[in-house]
Amino acid sequence: MTDRYAVIGNPIAHSKSPFIHTAFAQQTAQDITYERLLAPLDGFAVTLQQFQDAGGCGVNITVPFKEEAWQLADKFTARARLARAANTLMFTEYGILADNTDGAGLVTDIRQNLGYALAHRRILVMGAGGAARGVIAPLLAELPAFVVIANRTVSRAIELQRQFSPYGVVEACDYDALKNMQFDCVINATSASLSGELAPLPADVFASGSLAYDMMYGTEPTLFLRFAAAHGAGRCADGLGMLVEQAAVAFELWRGIRPDTRSVIAELRSL
Repeated sequence: MTDRYAVIGNPIAHSKSPFIHTAFAQQTAQDITYERLLAPLDGFAVTLQQFQDAGGCGVNITVPFKEEAWQLADKFTARARLARAANTLMFTEYGILADNTDGAGLVTDIRQNLGYALAHRRILVMGAGGAARGVIAPLLAELPAFVVIANRTVSRAIELQRQFSPYGVVEACDYDALKNMQFDCVINATSASLSGELAPLPADVFASGSLAYDMMYGTEPTLFLRFAAAHGAGRCADGLGMLVEQAAVAFELWRGIRPDTRSVIAELRSL
């Protein structure tokens, strides 16, 4: 029987995950299907249960359900337990296993695909939701100078600061507090780019030679990346490489084989 997988989110029509996992399956001779599932904002648990009941083997989770997915799991990988958010679920005989492959995907894309070292860098993470939760610990593992988490609701950023402070130097603030601060790497972990919006980021946060990285992606540069390019960022990158790299980690969890990512990234860039 063909094994079924899916990605669940809201919105979801833009997702390239079906293309990516189909390419991985063709590479590795795996008999799977992979689809998009749009869940109502108040209906994630129902959507997940329906897919599992219909014979699904596992799912990826995108905005805004990563924290809820973690709460519904029965077992956790170490990185999912630490993040308290999940972007990958696997249905097993022992219940739902949660993983978070976002941080591994982000760091691999920045360090290997972009050739940008994160050690000793001043890093700003915009946002304090499920996407941010998944990447802070892996970023700290790269031994940056510090990580600042900025969020409109500063209490959520402070919550993450407390959670991750045992693993490195982490600070929390709102966007106003970023005035007169500069960073070597600015990562947009908000979902604002999906709706064509921009967090209230001061224009002078980009240090000379800095990397601006949007975890979202699209056919055109996001508003954040356009803003960064206009205000001094040395390099700009969207999250397409991260998407493929985190998908490869999830695919390996599900299927026990690691696919090649660079060919898939190149193919997506050429579309």
